Amino acid sequence: MDPTTDNAGQTGDPGNARAALEALRAEIAKAVVGQDPAVTGLVVALLCRGHVLLEGVPGVAKTLLVRALASALELDTKRVQFTPDLMPSDVTGSLVYDTRTAEFSFQPGPVFTNLLLADEINRTPPKTQSSLLEAMEERQVTVDGTPRLLPEPFLVAATQNPVEYEGTYPLPEAQLDRFLLKLTIPLPSREDEINVLTRHAEGFNPRDLHAAGVRPVAGPAALEAARAAVAKTAISPEITAYVVDICRATRESPSLTLGVSPRGATALLATSRAWAWLTGRDYVIPDDVKALALPTLRHRVQLRPEAEMEGVTADSVINAILAHVPVPR
Repeated sequence: MDPTTDNAGQTGDPGNARAALEALRAEIAKAVVGQDPAVTGLVVALLCRGHVLLEGVPGVAKTLLVRALASALELDTKRVQFTPDLMPSDVTGSLVYDTRTAEFSFQPGPVFTNLLLADEINRTPPKTQSSLLEAMEERQVTVDGTPRLLPEPFLVAATQNPVEYEGTYPLPEAQLDRFLLKLTIPLPSREDEINVLTRHAEGFNPRDLHAAGVRPVAGPAALEAARAAVAKTAISPEITAYVVDICRATRESPSLTLGVSPRGATALLATSRAWAWLTGRDYVIPDDVKALALPTLRHRVQLRPEAEMEGVTADSVINAILAHVPVPR
């Protein structure tokens, strides 16, 4: 079976599953130009059953990227536009009184889906932001004391504008730590921006991805086969120690007030494993850890105010640590 056909999502073979997930890049590229690292991050998150935070200035196709991913997957998807007046029940659902039966019945919110696009999550107050905490960690929603399981697979892809923009509510550390990856969406290069404008001049409509030729190339069966294969990817004791040393170094950095927790170390091990499998190996090497260190750790550390004033960034601190921690041979 050709993994790039519409039926590719039904294959359970690990080799075909890898090809189907790799084909996501080609499908998403039909709608989004020059964001390969972000696409790879989204695929890694799917493999690790994790959630993704996409950060970038307005207008760099964050929402389009997630919508294109949803179109290339045979998964149910819903979108929530986070606004200052959004209530938690608008996300999770609520009990509604039925006049015909004189009883309350639960009306599921948009969180009951496979892929939830939480658009501009930092434009809503912390009370509503926290409504996603249980869903992201426990994969269930509790309303009126009754827990209700979410569908499997379940992924939250949240977009946010940089925190220095007006009208934003920074996500608390506890919620940031629930995101497996934080992907930064940069402004496009000159060549990519020319490509974007050329597409629009030729009639590309970002609200009609089907017309752009984006088709489903992977589904639940391929995803489950891929996850099973990733779980068998070998990790040597030396690689495990390397991940621990990197994370412990963040806790000792003079530029940081908050280092990476053990949960962050577990996340780095998981993402490195997924990346190793995607690149065609059944074992993890140090380069896999280095490749995923920034997106996995950058949102789990907190800079000291004086370091921030000097222009130090989380990425620069992590890069310095990667350059300093001995690499296993």
